[in-house]
Amino acid sequence: MEGIGADLEVMKRVPLAAEHIDAIRAIGRERSYGAGEMMARIGDPMDRFLYVVEGEIEVLDPYSEKRLGDVTLGPGQFVGELSFLSGGNYFLAMRAVSRTVTIEVAREAMLDLMARVPELSDHIITVFAARRQQLVERRSSSIKVIGSELDPDIQKVGAFLSRNHIPFESFDLDGRDEEAMQLCKLVDHKPAVIFDHDRKIEAPTPREVARALNMNLDIGDDLRTDILIVGAGPAGVAAAVNAGAEGLSALVVEDTAIGGQAGASSRIENYMGFPTGISGADLVFRGQIQALRFGTRFAMPRRIERLSVERDGLFCATLDGGGRVLARSIVAATGVRYRRLPLERPEQFENAGVFYAATETEARFCRNTDAVVVGGGNSAGQAAMYLSRVANRVHILVRGDKLSDTMSSYLVQRLEAQPKIEIHFGTEVTALDGGDHLERITVRAGDAVRILSTRALFVMIGASPNTGWLSDLVQLDNRGFVKTGQAVGAQRPLETSRQGIFAVGDVRAGSVKRVASAAGEGSVVVSGIYEFLGNP
Repeated sequence: MEGIGADLEVMKRVPLAAEHIDAIRAIGRERSYGAGEMMARIGDPMDRFLYVVEGEIEVLDPYSEKRLGDVTLGPGQFVGELSFLSGGNYFLAMRAVSRTVTIEVAREAMLDLMARVPELSDHIITVFAARRQQLVERRSSSIKVIGSELDPDIQKVGAFLSRNHIPFESFDLDGRDEEAMQLCKLVDHKPAVIFDHDRKIEAPTPREVARALNMNLDIGDDLRTDILIVGAGPAGVAAAVNAGAEGLSALVVEDTAIGGQAGASSRIENYMGFPTGISGADLVFRGQIQALRFGTRFAMPRRIERLSVERDGLFCATLDGGGRVLARSIVAATGVRYRRLPLERPEQFENAGVFYAATETEARFCRNTDAVVVGGGNSAGQAAMYLSRVANRVHILVRGDKLSDTMSSYLVQRLEAQPKIEIHFGTEVTALDGGDHLERITVRAGDAVRILSTRALFVMIGASPNTGWLSDLVQLDNRGFVKTGQAVGAQRPLETSRQGIFAVGDVRAGSVKRVASAAGEGSVVVSGIYEFLGNP
């Protein structure tokens, strides 16, 4: 299955072209470091591009401060990974092994050069993506998440980091290995996230972690942009890529993590260009890399609380935690969320056995237990296939009497061929039970009632549109989806009843609820916005 980058271990090392080095030298300055001198510390902003002219740089283990494996950089190589594109921070420190000379270019100037020289950009981004892939796979990072894997708050932090491809290590509060015991002592045996040696966030939240990583984009009052894109699923990120490509300033605001509902899909096999499949999170993350390359900015996890129209016609979005964004146009790409089960206190076991995504983070809870998936769509089928790799058995509960009406044929065939998957038609959940964590569920099929023991229930039913933030500025259909085009007399196909507000992807009434369709709408909408901005 495809990932976010190439395998750095087998990737052939190719030096930058001579003309590209000359271009970097022309906008940079030469700097020397003595042997043993620190070149970047954990948490430093990745605000400059470093090209190595001579010498050697080593990457350091964040706790021993010794060389991390055999990772060094020498003449002809350059420093950095994908955080450079977004202006994030260093995850690991670097030190000069011997006298080292670099050419250093300010980040903004380097991004401008990369935009003008696509061959240089391709080379750098390919290496950056491969490095990030390796960091994630090896969990090479100064970020340590400390807490019980059953703690819902720790789960949220872990899911946020994982879905945004931020490398980190997890340690259980009850861990008995030496490192876990030292870390737990450092945080007084309480849930926390540690950066570097002793910088810690107690009672951590995704928002606080994002701020520490410089992912949050400190939005002051009245930040201005041509397009405000709300939602970073396939539709929103596709719009972000094309907005940047057209030279429009764009800001993407996402309240959870890159990928949207598609990010909860562990494997997508019917998206063109990925014959071996790709996870939803990886697919959309690749799009984010493209968007960052074109200058689009991302702020997450941030949420739009209210949208209004100013006297001068600009749209004003008020964000949670303060800050306003003034935009000439809006793209609503907030998608849908799975509905809760129609039971008493359905939130009791959320993130404590009841989940709405099936990624590596949630799959851990399926080991040595049966998993249950509720739903008959593609997402439910993909989840079941993924979970069958780790669960004892996977039960799929479907209210209808067949899957062919709601699920792609290739998925139905795979489910039926997998001996660890059992499909229950005409079946629904009637009760949840357990202590602090889900332990069993009650299901009913006609008059028959049975108990299923499980610590992992995945709910993938229904589709409730995320439209509350639109503040009644646009027309919705009777199910809450945004109406567009001819249905509201709009001039442009994806425009809403309010000129300048566009809707794409699953949140739009009448859209095809597929990843490819959402990405297509996100790509197409920018031409309509460009036309609107030129002729409002």
